[in-house]
Amino acid sequence: MNSEAKTLTKNIQKAGFFEKIKPHAELIAAGLSGGLIAAGWILDKYGNGADSIIAYLLAFVIGGFAKAKEGIEATYENKELNVEMLMIFAAIGSAIIGYWTEGAVLIFIFAVSGALETYTMNKSHKEISSLMKLQPEEALLIANGYEKRVPVSVLRIGDFILIKPGERIPSDGIIIKGSTNIDEAAITGESMPVSKGMEENVFAGTVNMTGSITVQVTKASHDTLFHKIILLVQSAQSEKSPSQLFIERFEGTYVKVVLSVVLLMFFLPHFILGWSWQEAFYRAMILLVVASPCALVASIMPATLSAISNGARHGILVKGGVHLENLSHLGAIAFDKTGTLTKGKPEVTEVIVKEGLDKENLIWKAASIESHSNHPLATAIVKYVKLNMNKELLYPENLEDVPGWGVRATINGEQWKIGKAAFIGNDQVDKFAEGKAKDLASLGNTLVFIEINDELSAIIAMKDVVREETKLAIDHLKKQGIRTVMLTGDSEKTARAIAAESHVDEFFAECLPEVKVEKLKTLKTKFKTVAMVGDGINDAPALAIANVGIAMGGGTDVALETADIVLMKNDLPRIAEAIDLSKRMNRIIKQNVIFSITVIMILISSNFFQMLDLPYGVIGHEGSTILVILNSLRLLK
Repeated sequence: MNSEAKTLTKNIQKAGFFEKIKPHAELIAAGLSGGLIAAGWILDKYGNGADSIIAYLLAFVIGGFAKAKEGIEATYENKELNVEMLMIFAAIGSAIIGYWTEGAVLIFIFAVSGALETYTMNKSHKEISSLMKLQPEEALLIANGYEKRVPVSVLRIGDFILIKPGERIPSDGIIIKGSTNIDEAAITGESMPVSKGMEENVFAGTVNMTGSITVQVTKASHDTLFHKIILLVQSAQSEKSPSQLFIERFEGTYVKVVLSVVLLMFFLPHFILGWSWQEAFYRAMILLVVASPCALVASIMPATLSAISNGARHGILVKGGVHLENLSHLGAIAFDKTGTLTKGKPEVTEVIVKEGLDKENLIWKAASIESHSNHPLATAIVKYVKLNMNKELLYPENLEDVPGWGVRATINGEQWKIGKAAFIGNDQVDKFAEGKAKDLASLGNTLVFIEINDELSAIIAMKDVVREETKLAIDHLKKQGIRTVMLTGDSEKTARAIAAESHVDEFFAECLPEVKVEKLKTLKTKFKTVAMVGDGINDAPALAIANVGIAMGGGTDVALETADIVLMKNDLPRIAEAIDLSKRMNRIIKQNVIFSITVIMILISSNFFQMLDLPYGVIGHEGSTILVILNSLRLLK
């Protein structure tokens, strides 16, 4: 390798390294600032005082650069001072009166809070990129009898596209040729694949599972249902909470009041009270230090981080303090069904066979046939047999998959048909086992019918069963006075059965993603603070627009990244524990805020009456901060 190539390789590696550390730059700067503060303190105590000042100056510059830049830019753009500028003035003021450590510590605390804020913002951008990966970039366009791979963006309404088994559908459209089973979990959250044939609609982002289909495009790429999901997530994330808006207004007022009072203390006490210019300046600098919101910052962040750490140890991952805070105010919680209240995979719940037939032998042969299919229902039958029988499966003499209907097979000379009711014949189904099929369907079961030698011989009922811990979790939430609601893309019949079994207060069936969002908005109007619990791509917009989005740890990447809280072990009862933790955290934050404001007011008053010297002001200011942090650490237990 020549020298130019080596240089290019090194430059690329350096660029890659800096790209990796860029999202963590502020946190690294805060860490360096903290290290320099420690070095400055050691040098001041055991070494050269001039060297300690150099260490403190470096701590100021490294730790405060990002927030100072942000504060100056925001002040220039909004023509209004902000808390960032106040912290900078307080740090400089403390340095002017000789308290370099105080100024550096203020910068350090603010640098850490800024780094955590930046980290949270970076995480939110990943959600949209995760969604975009599920949108196919290319489609197989059919034009003039030829097939051609083209970018999805060039597709126009009326174009014909071919979608093969296993491919994601690139655009919304209508089937004009072929039939298949489609996994629509990305859109509806429904765990069971949907059979689709001629003249039926398909959606971008869903998966074609079995047959090849030709689809006529009905919507442009920017107008598909999947694209609307992305827009809904973006829109919901851009909304600011009322508490956030209040804090922003409070910050502006706080800065103006403090700086105005400091400015007045430069002049008024000299002319009105007869203070010397030196005394007035000294008191103004003390005011700037003791009035800095160091204790107020410490009132919230350590408590929040302690509560988040506590939750993480118990399988509750919280992405920010505001989300944990909101949990204690919940009036209602909406749950997705599939994969949240239920396990997300169909299981055999009942097998009914014709009188005179051997049930075990029949289900064994059925599993032998279904083992050659990758359909979720077929997989459930095979799993049921393997769990309950210790027998090797047979190999059918011949087998034919009929997309959208079922399967035909010959086994031991018998002609078998396994599939939906219409594949077997609805007349036989209605008469079989005294109409038991209707009863099973009313309980939310999906039914598979088995015909042997042209005679209906068995029904296998399967259902996405409710998790064992679901009822316990819902009952705990009800005891806390929280309304529980189920939102699902399933049919009314299935939704009603699952709602009754899981103990939720009410349910809404056949909910597409935009319908879930509308239901969430209605619930927010009625109950003010609402949480959404889900695990699928289709839940992402609802998770984003809820006051608190809660994702199951085993869910999709998009749900995990969109949610504010993640239940790492899919453990629903942890929601009640998280609410209790939220209430404890809010109590401690209130204690801290009241205590810190009281101390600040006492210090300000004492300074005005010339009863407070700088060392005692420092002790009061830093001592209150330490006490607030110690109180917050109680949340670790």
